[in-house]
Amino acid sequence: MTEQILQEQAPDAVVFPRSEHRISRADISDNALKVLYRLHNAGYEAYLVGGGVRDLSLGREPKDFDVATSARPEEVRGLFRNCRLIGRRFRLAHVHFGPEIIEVATFRAAHDFDGAGQEDAQLRDGMLVRDNVYGTVGEDALRRDFTINSLYYNIADFSVVDFANGMDDLEAGVVRLIGDPDARFREDPVRMLRAVRFAAKLGFRVDEEAGKRIPEMAPLLEHVPQARLFDEVLKLFMGGQGAQTFEMLRKYRLFGALFPGTDTEIEEEGHGTWVQFLNAALDNTDRRIADGKPVTPAFLFAALLWPVVRRRTSFHLEQGLTEAQGLQLAVADAIEEQLQRVSVPKRFSLPMREMFALQPRLERNRGRRAGRLVTHPRFRAAYDFLLLRAVVGDAEQELADWWTRYQEGEGRQPEVADSEPARRPRRRRRRGPRRGGDEGGA
Repeated sequence: MTEQILQEQAPDAVVFPRSEHRISRADISDNALKVLYRLHNAGYEAYLVGGGVRDLSLGREPKDFDVATSARPEEVRGLFRNCRLIGRRFRLAHVHFGPEIIEVATFRAAHDFDGAGQEDAQLRDGMLVRDNVYGTVGEDALRRDFTINSLYYNIADFSVVDFANGMDDLEAGVVRLIGDPDARFREDPVRMLRAVRFAAKLGFRVDEEAGKRIPEMAPLLEHVPQARLFDEVLKLFMGGQGAQTFEMLRKYRLFGALFPGTDTEIEEEGHGTWVQFLNAALDNTDRRIADGKPVTPAFLFAALLWPVVRRRTSFHLEQGLTEAQGLQLAVADAIEEQLQRVSVPKRFSLPMREMFALQPRLERNRGRRAGRLVTHPRFRAAYDFLLLRAVVGDAEQELADWWTRYQEGEGRQPEVADSEPARRPRRRRRRGPRRGGDEGGA
């Protein structure tokens, strides 16, 4: 029983008064404080929870602020006109303040699935698919995934309540599951990805007991909806620690569960070219995020699928197809297979296809055609992709340097003139008078 396991393994809560923790209201969003105070003044329990408390305790700036309360979702909506209720598996209240959304969740209980009265809690093949059983703050803490996420900042007295030794794990730098790893991973296999993501983000290590089970349980991710895994992939690789995350995913055999084709190419290739290529792509993404520059999932997925596309293109060329035909078929095959594991919305897969299609054109279209190619809407992304390929010898460095110089305007006109001399315009021949028999037609 999940509930029994959690109760047996969780110690009594420890309360850290304001003088014994580093969280200050000055570091909490004004809108989050508005929500906390209104719930508290209405007679409900109200806590700041999860990643916000964890990050503030580490001296980091939280990405967002979540609230847990004894108020039911409908009661939260009654307090805030700017509130919307969402979700089926988790019924949540979103309180909108312009672009900022404060997520408010009602305390939930752990589950005894053999008990009565649990019609709102459902398991499918051991996986939790619906969870609207309400409980106390202590029960809510013990049904969370990791100890470092079970810290609660109480707006009533500004204390931090620790239900699972989360403070100790924060100091030790450990990502530890609450409860038995087998049971918690079966409830939600995405917890394996979250463990890796938090470890990479915080510079922590995954608890040894959970770390041993992850490689064996990685196949459970095959049962997670592809759309949900797409969201998780974005969190994994577009959080600013993509390179470290990639390394940890491979260590725990999770990368192959997400990108089986690419993982196969990495293993078969052996000498590390594709690992180097993906690390270069992820380093580039991490730097852009650190510099506040935009990043696109289309470029990320293009890099992640390129090893498969290259192998398939070579196969089709051996069958006698042209380079354009082989590349087109290879891209279609790679995307179709990837969609069986992780979905890629068309708004990203279509630009990705265009980036791929431009690679052979970049390799052969110099001179006058170069001027037309640089006006293509995907040229810049395709050029950046070519630079990555050149890093690992998948494209000629001389070619990448040529396009760099061309864009910078160095010798652009001479190069165009030398490669394709301008042609004199053709003179149009004057047409003589039509013959009479042609007039009127018949």
